[in-house]
Amino acid sequence: MVAAIGIFFKRSIMRFGLALFIGMRYTRSKRSNHFISFISLISTLGIALGVMVLITVLSVMNGFDHEIKSRILNMVPPVTVQGLDGPLQAQKQLDETILKTPGVTAMAPFVQTQGMIQYQGQNGYILLQGIDPALQSKVSPIASKMVRGSLTDLKPGEFGILIGADKAQQMGIVVGDKITVMVPKISITPIGSVPRLKQFVVKGIFKTGYTYDNTYALIDLKDAQTLLQLQNTFNGYELKVEDLYRAPYIANLLNQRLPFSYQSFDWTQQNPNFFKALQMEKTMMFLILILIIAVAAFNLLSSLVMMVTDKRGEIAILRTLGAKTGTIMRVFVVQGMMTGCIGILFGVGLGIALSLHVTEIVAWLQHLLGVQFLSANVYYIDFVPSLLIPTDIVKIIAVALGLCVVATLYPAWQASRVLPAEALRYE
Repeated sequence: MVAAIGIFFKRSIMRFGLALFIGMRYTRSKRSNHFISFISLISTLGIALGVMVLITVLSVMNGFDHEIKSRILNMVPPVTVQGLDGPLQAQKQLDETILKTPGVTAMAPFVQTQGMIQYQGQNGYILLQGIDPALQSKVSPIASKMVRGSLTDLKPGEFGILIGADKAQQMGIVVGDKITVMVPKISITPIGSVPRLKQFVVKGIFKTGYTYDNTYALIDLKDAQTLLQLQNTFNGYELKVEDLYRAPYIANLLNQRLPFSYQSFDWTQQNPNFFKALQMEKTMMFLILILIIAVAAFNLLSSLVMMVTDKRGEIAILRTLGAKTGTIMRVFVVQGMMTGCIGILFGVGLGIALSLHVTEIVAWLQHLLGVQFLSANVYYIDFVPSLLIPTDIVKIIAVALGLCVVATLYPAWQASRVLPAEALRYE
């Protein structure tokens, strides 16, 4: 049995060794037909170009994905705990249950409502959030995002407010200005029911680099409770966790530990459509750019078909010397794969080099041409990010190799059907 297996492997190596030798010799030899050589060169360059473009584009998309996610997740709490029956009250047992949950490192209460701000005849929409400055700095990086003032400038009873840089620029607001905040909490007055209005003093301006700069406004938790007549209650807790990507697991664990009147939400539930759209965009771009490699593989097929026609006499001689149809097929598969592998190797090398330096290259082009390709007002960043992920390179190589293999099958099959008598008749 062992001897039979050894003989089988020995014969297989001999068959593949012959096909590999002839195929590589065809690849290295100077062809008499310069047109076939030109087509082979074009197919090699096409595969290299396709692989390079695919690696670079996916790296740039990974960079955008990473930058946008990091900016969003800097402000979005990983896990939020809210009450299903309305506002919450501070409870020692509830706080201990949350903080003792594995993975939770800090928590901070918040009050949140929609509202409007008025300043010098201008109106603007805001998402008003009441926070405890001391606790909020433990769960959110907002303190490091302040460009004017400080998070600690929010003090209960002073009715101070922090607004985003985009909203401040849009309405011409600076630190020290007094603005009117209107919230959808009805107050009964002698003239009827009216929304609650309160004048606030701008204590600071923050800049996160995302849409929060145009929509969010922060006030002290006690002031928010007074404005909304919540007494000592609040809307929920924002939690900080050790691992951002374990937030869904932690939220599910909290739902099992907390009473039924409480519900935990993780960051993936707050922006599901956005993150799905980013993933779908990357997938569709991958499929579209694969067509570049497919076109190059078609050129490879064309060059191999012409090569088979050009080598009919040599194929016939090999057949008369005893070469089987499988050997002839393997010869041209090897030749096609050699061409494809050369293109793939060049493409991977160029793609990696370009991906690692695309940020500097684009910055240099912007400086040279005096043009800003990306506007921070639209894309939230003013540079081209790049993030090279090894698994993407492996997928691209696998797909490119698969297309090259498929491209060699028909020419190899055509070569195996050459009849020695007919091929040598006119030689």
